Amino acid sequence: MLTRLSHPGSVDPSSQGNPASLFQDSAFKKNAILAGAAAMAGQEDPVQREIHQDWVNRKYIEVITSSIKKMADFLNSFDMPCHSRLSTLNEKLTALEPRIEYIEAQVTKGAGDLQI
Repeated sequence: MLTRLSHPGSVDPSSQGNPASLFQDSAFKKNAILAGAAAMAGQEDPVQREIHQDWVNRKYIEVITSSIKKMADFLNSFDMPCHSRLSTLNEKLTALEPRIEYIEAQVTKGAGDLQI
């Protein structure tokens, strides 16, 4: 029986810190599913074997889909704080620009007075 896919907003906390582990987990699950299918393949007729292989493929697709959703959730959760920090930094730089221009003008004016 095919299990229901998780909600796109749900995130496995153990996978948030390491997106690479998602691929390792999915490869492990695929190997386990295929090993179970190989053990049962000798005991079934061709139609049942084909149906069983279809379910194995569906489960594997579900694992891959779930891994992609987890990576997307991770990237979205990473983007929000970065976007906020970059916005704050931009505001600070914008506030500093007039001060730098003023200081540059004072330095240029002071250097001009020294040459005379």
